[in-house]
Amino acid sequence: MEERKPSVRLKSIDALRGFDMFWISSGEAFFIALFTWFGTPFFHTLSEQLDHPKWTGFTFYDVIFPLFLFIMGTVMPLSLKKRLEKGGSKSEIYKHVLYRTFLLFLLGLVYNGLFNFDFEHQRYTGVLQRFAFCYFFASIIILNFSARARLYWIAGITLVYWLVLLLVPAPGFQAYDLTPEGNLAGYIDRMLLPGSFCCYNYGDNEGLLTMFPAVANVLFGALAGDWLLGKFSNSDKIKRLSLTGAGLILAALLWSLVLPVNKYLWTGSYTLLTSGISFLLLMIFFYLIDVKGWQKWAFPFIVIGLNPITIYVAQGIFDFGIIADIFIHGFKHRLGGLEPAFTLLCVIAVKWLFLYFLYRQKIFLKV
Repeated sequence: MEERKPSVRLKSIDALRGFDMFWISSGEAFFIALFTWFGTPFFHTLSEQLDHPKWTGFTFYDVIFPLFLFIMGTVMPLSLKKRLEKGGSKSEIYKHVLYRTFLLFLLGLVYNGLFNFDFEHQRYTGVLQRFAFCYFFASIIILNFSARARLYWIAGITLVYWLVLLLVPAPGFQAYDLTPEGNLAGYIDRMLLPGSFCCYNYGDNEGLLTMFPAVANVLFGALAGDWLLGKFSNSDKIKRLSLTGAGLILAALLWSLVLPVNKYLWTGSYTLLTSGISFLLLMIFFYLIDVKGWQKWAFPFIVIGLNPITIYVAQGIFDFGIIADIFIHGFKHRLGGLEPAFTLLCVIAVKWLFLYFLYRQKIFLKV
């Protein structure tokens, strides 16, 4: 295998981040519409992989959110180390971490409709709020503990969370009740979390208690970042990512025999499974892009990956379909059953062109 010494900023990380955001930025809706148009049982099965299970279980789309957390963790050790090397004190870095945490949380509220000023029905948790929470706690751990000690944090977080679910019952239910109605995480949301919930009736998909195990996904990403941005050979990096990914998937499958894989509860088996898949995806992108040098195919993803929060927030407050409709409204109705897929493809194109404009202008929203 040819050994290359990639630059400090690995394009594979930006590309994988962009690949991840593609699915959040209407990619999944486009393929669901396309598979529905095909209409065969095979494509119906594929479309089911682009939606979350009703409760327990796992689909491809379940890895998208934790993959972003994983990628966030991948760049954190180097980012925090650079600030220390530039003479920044820990107190200054803590202030920076607090600022970014606050900004992410605020953007999450805006995305959820803060400016509607309907505080009774406002959703106070969400994707960006979970980013904020995980970023804050992972930053503190990465700043103060070695890579080996972070493994103890990962084990401690996932195991303690499992024990809490195992031993502490929600009032009126038995301990280790993992149903939508009886799980402890949902009960805590109902007692402490104001406003509305998503995406089940008895708690929030990004609720309070389930914030903690998600930190482990970020710390796994930090472990991958230590390896990728360290002094290991490319062969050694690929071996570490591959073996760790496979090992975590195997551990998750074994753990799922007693602790089901469940995104809504962010169970330990879900944490290990999604982290294992994240390791393997990062290995594939690193091998293709930074080792083999096959970069042209990844450029569209890199453009997205350099401004992920920008497009996530922008699509939440602005309808890009309005722009797409200007160009296609006159003929899209002639496409028959293909119209939904074609329309979504055009919306994706408009979003990408918006990000490409920012890319050309070197405008990157860093939060």
